[in-house]
This record gives sequence, structure tokens and C-alpha cells, in this order.
Amino acid sequence: MPRLILEEARIHPAIRSKVASHGQAVLQEVQAALAAHKVVVVGMRANPFPRKARNALNAARIPHHYLEYGSYLSEWKKRLVLKMWTGWSTFPMVFVNGVLVGGYTDLQALIQTGKI
Repeated sequence: MPRLILEEARIHPAIRSKVASHGQAVLQEVQAALAAHKVVVVGMRANPFPRKARNALNAARIPHHYLEYGSYLSEWKKRLVLKMWTGWSTFPMVFVNGVLVGGYTDLQALIQTGKI
């Protein structure tokens, strides 16, 4: 499933390093969490669905790691980097064994079928 991304040749050489390094700290933090934990939930404050995902995992006694990036008006640039990286446009972003499995509803389905 290839996703379209602007080719490097179509980015001016003067800004290539800026484009390449944009948001690296957030990506490295999430990638480190993915390497260290079986289940990772990436969310944001004031959005009920990350909380619902964590509650579902707690109810199923599934350990998980939670990363939170701001609320609707704060840290939106960090969330944008994650959206661009994953192609997933909503929160939470739930990862199992380093694989994006979707959001809260997708997680619920995995828990109900015992696939997590």
C-alpha cells in the first residue's frame, strides 16, 4: 500500500534538511516507546477516545504505555507530525508490537476477538 509523498527531487535543495528533520524529536520518542512496549497508545488531552482506549486496555488487563501530546489547541504541530508519519488522522493511535492497529474502535474489536 504505497502512500504518496512528495519526491525529494521536487523539494528545493535549500530546504531539504529542514523538511527531513522536522518533527524528529516526536518521532524518536514514539519510536522508542514502540521498541520498548508491546502496546502503545498515543493520545491527547480533552479527547475522550484516548481515555476510552486506555480504559478498555485496563479492563482487559493489557499493559500499555501512553504518550500524550497536548490538547486541541496546544502541541498540534507534534500531532500533525504523527498524522503525517502514520497516515492516521485521528487520536488515539494504537500500536501493537510496533504496528499501527488503528484507533479506539479498532482496538475494541481486537480485544473482543482476543487478537491482542
